[in-house]
Order: sequence, then C-alpha cells, then structure tokens
Amino acid sequence: MSKTVETEGALETRGIEQVPDHERTGRTRELFPTWVGANISVLLLTMGASLVVAYHLNIWQALVVAVAAPVVSYGLVGLIGIAGKRGGAPGMALSRAVFGQRGNLLPGSLIWVARWGWETINAVTGAYAMLSILDIVFGIEANSVLDMVTLLVFVVATFAISGLGINAVQKCNKYATYFFGAFSVLVLVYLAVKTDWSKVMDHSAGSTAAVITGIGMIAAGGVSWIPTAPDFTRYLPRTASSKAIVGTAVGGAGVVVLPMVLMGAVMAVATPDLASAADPVSFLGKILPTWIAVPYLLIALVGMLLINSMSMYSAGFTAQTLGFKVPRHWAVSVNAVISLVFGGVLMLVATSFMGSFTAFLSLLAVAFSAWVGVFGADMFRRTEYDGRAMADTTRTSAYWYKGGFSPAAVAAWAIGLVSGLMFTTSDWFTGPLAKNNVIGEYGLGWVATIVISGVLYMVLPKPGIETPASTEEAARADGPGESVSGPTGEQATAAV
Repeated sequence: MSKTVETEGALETRGIEQVPDHERTGRTRELFPTWVGANISVLLLTMGASLVVAYHLNIWQALVVAVAAPVVSYGLVGLIGIAGKRGGAPGMALSRAVFGQRGNLLPGSLIWVARWGWETINAVTGAYAMLSILDIVFGIEANSVLDMVTLLVFVVATFAISGLGINAVQKCNKYATYFFGAFSVLVLVYLAVKTDWSKVMDHSAGSTAAVITGIGMIAAGGVSWIPTAPDFTRYLPRTASSKAIVGTAVGGAGVVVLPMVLMGAVMAVATPDLASAADPVSFLGKILPTWIAVPYLLIALVGMLLINSMSMYSAGFTAQTLGFKVPRHWAVSVNAVISLVFGGVLMLVATSFMGSFTAFLSLLAVAFSAWVGVFGADMFRRTEYDGRAMADTTRTSAYWYKGGFSPAAVAAWAIGLVSGLMFTTSDWFTGPLAKNNVIGEYGLGWVATIVISGVLYMVLPKPGIETPASTEEAARADGPGESVSGPTGEQATAAV
C-alpha cells in the first residue's frame, strides 16, 4: 500500500475514522498479495483431502470445487471491498451507516466473537507447524508444555505484525507470496512424479450434493474475510476500478486455493487418514522428503502468521466499533489473549482437530453471511458514507435512526441469521430444517442466510440516505448545539 501521512512510519496509527481523500493513494494491484497471503494455509491441503475421504469426490469433482469456491467467496469479498473505496473506512465502521450506531453492535459483536474462533484455529495450526518442524529437524516430540510454548510464540508474533498495521501486513504478504509460489511449484512437481495416478484417476465420483457441500466448506474461509474487505481497500482513491478490486480478490485467492485443494486431494490417495489426522500439519513430514517438507512447513508457518495478522488487524477495528476506546494496536491485544486461551483448550482437550474445524466452518459462514446479506443489499442504494456521522455515536448522528437502530437492517439480519441456522448441520449443532430439503442437504444454509437477509432488507421500509453534504446543512440549520462537525471523542481516541 502506498505510504501516507498515517502509515509511513512503522506503526499505523489511524483507527476507524474515515481516511481523508488526500491520503488515499493506494493501488488495486497491491491487493493481490493481500488475498494470496490470506490463503497460505495448510488447512487447504487437509480440506482438499476431505473432499476425497469424507465427501467421496474424484479428482475432477475436486477440481470443480477448487475453482468454484474462491470465485464464489472472494467474488463477494471483492464486491464488499468496493464499499471501502466509497467510504474510506473499515467494514464494521461503514456498517454503522446500515445498522445504526447501536444496531451495529449486534452483528459487530457476533462477528468479533466468530473471529476468536477463526484466529484460534489459525494459531493452533501455526503451533502444529512449529511442532512438526521441531520433530522433523531435531527429533523433539510434542508434549503439553511444548504445545503451549509454540502457541505462545505464534500468538506473540501475530500480535507484533498486526499491531504494526497495514504497511507491515502488506509487506509481509508480498514476500510470502513469492516464497510460497516457488515452493508450491516444487511440491507439485514432486507429487506429479511420485503419485500413483492410476489410483487417483480410478477413484469413483461422488454425488452432486457432496460437490456443492464441498464448495461451501472451502468457501467458508473466504466468507470470513467479507466483512473485513473494506479494511484493506479504504486507502484506495474513490476512482479506483471496482472490477479490479473484485478481480484481485478472486485472482489472489484462486492462485492459492486451486493448487492446494488439488494437492490435498491427490495426497489423500496415498494417505487416506489425512483428513482425520490428529493435527492438520504433521502429515507433510510423512508424505514429503525432509528437504521439501521443512521449508514448506516454514512457509506454511509464515502463511498462518499472515492470515492471523490480517484477521487480528481487522478485529482491532471491530473492537473499536464496539466501544473499546483504545488505539487499534491495543484493541488487537484482546483477540491475541483470547486466541491464546482458546487455542490452549483446543490443543490440550479436543480429540479431533478436523471435526472441530469443519463444525466451526459451517457455523462461521452463517454468522458472517447474515451481515453480508444486509450490507450488500444496502450497497445497491448507497454510494457514499458520511465520515462525521459514522464517528458521531450520539443522537446527533445521521446514522442514529430510531433509538440508535435501523429497524429494517436489524430485523433482516436477525431473521436471516436464525433462518440460516435452521438449515445448518454440524457436529455441534443441527437445525430443525437441515434434513429432507435441498438447502440443508446441500449445505447451503449460509447461502440461504445471505438471500433471506438481503431480500428482507430490500423490501422493508428504511430511513432515507443522508449524504455528507445534507448532514452538514442539517447541522448548520440546527445550530451549534446540534452540530456534528469536528472530531468526536471516539475519533480522537482512534487516531492516537
């Protein structure tokens, strides 16, 4: 991202306030490594294996899943990212314009809590990568104490990168992209030479329902990035190409998701227990020679660091919109502590990593999709956002609506969320409508959530849209006592 007044130093100090136009000098092509970095995860290998082992798909069906999943999920990431260039603010700050100052606390809290789980999964995977490297290189076997030490090291490193801000995240993503690409090609060549392709090609096909469910499983990771997409596009000028924003999201994710899912599917032929392994990383040391496995695990470790850094970076903004009146880099520390605690529980107590992960993904997608449906529908009618109204959390805000809530947005979000859960099946929860219908059997609960919440929002009566100009005129007409101009206490705090 091009350097600006607020980001040219090592530490980004800008919070949830709107970025001034003169600082919005980013370029869309700089988003490509961002979405590459967001997907450098060995979990994709394990999910690719699950397509063969658990969903019983053949290699051609796995290819369909690997192509469709990033197009669907990151297409939505790119579309919501357009709001970032329109409003110049993080996604959950822009969300105040849709749900109201108080209403935004409802989806914001749920998304923040869901991020705890996502960051915990990533932290645990990173810790397992370190444990595997120690085992392969030094012969040091894992134990409870070492589990916690590696988890702590990973979380601290994540906090350091995400706390520094967008420049640090973008720079790390750029270099990680190069290294990951080089070693992925090396792994692909090795698999091409060593794989028994007759076994791969002879694998029988699975059902259409399994293909669609598999697309949903892989896409769930991308869906988790949708509310944060504006966080990474807010430094783009208003004239930035919307097509390029969508294209870089889909392309950046696709160049990682496609080969890694296919590699996982191929690996599953040689190692059928891959999808049910106790951890999602150690299998690499068994399948690949040491000279490939060690550097690839190191790159995977860096990838997990970047994914969690990006997630915590955005989580800091979400925490600020929920009322945590601290600078963004300190808001990040809250998620760091939570992922450390939950990660310890998962590593020490959970009996099946992939079982917990798959169950979490199904619920995660629904939790995020309710917000996506409402916010996305609102983008059809709103092309700009009032920075002063977003920052003003009092009754004087143009986004106060009725008691701080937008009834249409909150109702559509709540109904969509409950409806989606009713169609969802997981090891932790199964909705009453998850059986005997296409939506439930095909794992489309998250899609139903988006559609229901979006359609409801469009048909329900909504407050009129206040533009920045009309808000300023109204403030002048109401007199000094009602003016919304000038920085609020929250703005001043966020900019520290």
